[in-house]
Formats: sequence, structure tokens, C-alpha cells
Amino acid sequence: MGAMIEFPSNGHTCGGYLAIPESGSGPGVVVIQEWWGLVPHIQDVCDRLAAEGFVALAPDLFHGETTTEPDEAGKLMMALNVEAAAKDMSGAVDALMSHGATTGTHVGVVGFCMGGGLALVLACLRPDAVAACAPFYGVIPWEDAKPDYSALTATVRGHFAENDGFFSPEMARALEDELQGLGKDAEITVHPGVDHAFFNDTRPEVYAAETSQVAWDATLALFRSTL
Repeated sequence: MGAMIEFPSNGHTCGGYLAIPESGSGPGVVVIQEWWGLVPHIQDVCDRLAAEGFVALAPDLFHGETTTEPDEAGKLMMALNVEAAAKDMSGAVDALMSHGATTGTHVGVVGFCMGGGLALVLACLRPDAVAACAPFYGVIPWEDAKPDYSALTATVRGHFAENDGFFSPEMARALEDELQGLGKDAEITVHPGVDHAFFNDTRPEVYAAETSQVAWDATLALFRSTL
């Protein structure tokens, strides 16, 4: 099981949840939260990655704030300073790579909803460090946050939902076309018949167990092959 830690972030500190495999070491993966904050579901994703042999760190981008109310989550997300979040995520990369448990010279990143968009932001911000990026139904709701995709060096394997009101299949296809047009190794799967947040097993109204397993297995395979 993981634990909360503090790590340096651009002259400040940022909290995060760190999970280390029983073996004591493994490749590093940054986990980026949904708009709910660093909630138990995201901590559980870190624990699941650790159970698969990865050192997983989820930075607390809302600095202690969490919610279960969509209106409040929307406010937290829109109030998020993208530059500050970028620094916290970059700090998480450095914290992971300098941690004694982390093996290898690169890390992976996986993120969900808001975190899926931010996972792409991080991969473009830190092409030196991020070798694999798995955005799940990623949205980038901030005007000033569109990544410079030309900087991307990571392998991208995205998982989006057919019935997604936030990020439609057309938008997912357009993202894939844009990345491939830049010569990037990017594939985006639009999973049929599922909703936005299909991976979140704490939300029974949208959770899709079968699709989640397919996407999870693909993400583990991505990280194992690149890290």
C-alpha cells in the first residue's frame, strides 16, 4: 500500500500519493487525477500499478481539496492554474526519477478525464523524461493549456469512450490524426458503448468492468514495452 509524501515543486512543495511494489523497485509511472482531486480511486490506481511492479506517484494538483460534487469539481478544475499544475507534474517526474525505488531513465504517465488532458501536457512538457503516455478520456478545458504536440517523444496509447459528452469520438479521431500527422507514435482507441469515466469503479453509473480491463491491460503492456 502507498503513502502520502511531499516533494519539491518549483520552490514550493507538492503532496502526492506514492506506491512502491513489494519487490522494492520498478519503472516509474505518474498518475494524474480526475477533477475530483486526489481521491481514493486515484490512490487505488497507484496501488494497482505497484501490484504490477511499477513505482507510481500521483501528485495532488488541488493541494488537499477533493469533492464528490460535479459542480464543485468543475469549479476546482477551472480554478486550476495550469502553469502551477505543470510545475507540480514536472516535480512529480523528478521526484519519481530520483527516488531510489525507480528503475530506468524514463517514466510513463497515465491520467483520467482532466488528468488525461494533463498527461498529454506533461508528455509534451517533459519529452526528456516521459516515454509513454496513456490518456483516458482526456479533456483539456483550459484555453492556454493546449500542448505543443511537436515536442512529444512519448508513445501515446489513448482510451476514449463512444458515449462521451466531454470528448467525442470525433475529437478523439482528430487528436489521433493531429499526432500521427506530426509523425508521432500515437494510437487512440474509442471504446464502443461506454461512457466518459468508464474506468472509475467508484462510479457505478458509468463504470464498465470489461472495457476497463481491456484498457488497463493495454496500458500495462504499453508501460512494460517502453519503460
